Amino acid sequence: MTDSNCPATEDAPDQKQRHETELIQWLRIPSISSYPDHKDDTARAGQWLLDKFQRAGLKTQWLPTDGHPIVLAETPPVPGAPVALVYGHYDVQPAEPLDLWTTPPFEPTVRDGNLYARGSTDDKGQLLTHVHSVCDWINTGESLPLQVKFLVEGEEEVGSQNLEARLSDLADQLACDCVVISDSGQYADGQPAITYGLRGIATYEIEVQGPAMDLHSGSFGGAVANPAVAICHLISSMFDETGKICISGFYDDVRPIEADERERWKQLPQDESEFAKSIGVDQLFGEPGYTADERRWARPTLEVNGLTSGHQGEGVKTIIPAVAKAKISCRLVPDQDPGKITAAIQAHIDANTIPGTRVTLKADHGAPAMLANTDSPYMAAAAEAIRTGFGVSPVLIREGGSIPIVAEFQKVLRCDCLLLGWGLSDDNAHSPDEKFRLADFHRGIAASRELWKQLGQCRVG
Repeated sequence: MTDSNCPATEDAPDQKQRHETELIQWLRIPSISSYPDHKDDTARAGQWLLDKFQRAGLKTQWLPTDGHPIVLAETPPVPGAPVALVYGHYDVQPAEPLDLWTTPPFEPTVRDGNLYARGSTDDKGQLLTHVHSVCDWINTGESLPLQVKFLVEGEEEVGSQNLEARLSDLADQLACDCVVISDSGQYADGQPAITYGLRGIATYEIEVQGPAMDLHSGSFGGAVANPAVAICHLISSMFDETGKICISGFYDDVRPIEADERERWKQLPQDESEFAKSIGVDQLFGEPGYTADERRWARPTLEVNGLTSGHQGEGVKTIIPAVAKAKISCRLVPDQDPGKITAAIQAHIDANTIPGTRVTLKADHGAPAMLANTDSPYMAAAAEAIRTGFGVSPVLIREGGSIPIVAEFQKVLRCDCLLLGWGLSDDNAHSPDEKFRLADFHRGIAASRELWKQLGQCRVG
């Protein structure tokens, strides 16, 4: 039974079909924020969302930036009730390599109950669950029990720099009691979760320069340093044989995992052998003394994301390459400062550069980790909403990924954060054949609808 002022939890078949059809329309727009030739497409994806808000009667604003626009929308204020801010992004990752997709990334296709398309789970599909729940509620003619605001950007996949630069100026307009974000995942299939922690991030490019041009390996081999070898040596020096990072100072500020937190995570239905099998490796690997969940959620990492040097085409080209490059990223945990990590990496490079080469470190973007308040009434409201939508109580977890703007929300807006992920670990976010299970899409809409009811019962002040 539902309250008279709350739409039914279960949608009718025609309503579900409309929800899916609109998601497919949105997914067809290739809003790749990192590609300049998709700038118009990215704006078109933002406009699609703005139009949907306007059709439902929300107050809207199209906010240009030096990059891609920000879409703002809100429902009417409700005195005495909390204000919830929904954050999400309409931009997506590049789709390459295209030949690894079963069907084209921007031609959404349903197979075995899953919707395959770039952006299906990250983040258009998950975000649209909240958009549908609010717009549908308003379309019933009933009033929401609280005010819901939306902040949707087009640059999350490239670092959110323009939103971060504008956030302080928007603080009064975005004032809220909690931020709701669905850009993460469930703990396991059939086990939804509330994520209360995210790792931070710091990304870099390392370039090793050797001779002024590529050299004949026969004429010059043995007389000059090879940049490809030098960069392999440099990267190898950053780790020991167990996977622990050997950069001096890297672990200095790492906040230890609390004993009760470790014990709670041990109660989760984890099977490391099954986890390894699900991602196609014979066994897991990483810093000794920690479980896979602990290493993924609460320990810092350094990963090589790309490595390039010399001849990459078919056949043989016997050269000493002039340059070698690597892209690396660090996932950071609470109390680590991206700036201090940059200084530590630079010092390590200076101490391990092979003679005859020159190494430059280019820092890209960085953001600290975040932890949410697990004791807030909004967290309890979210747990009840998930029980209603998914039929299962959620577990509390951290997430190894990063959403850089979340820590800024905590600092600037001084609000609680609810990270409610509807995706699965095998949804292939950022990879070929990205998908979103349609059953979870509809469960997410139901949970979102119940969330507004539960949050509306929380008192403020």
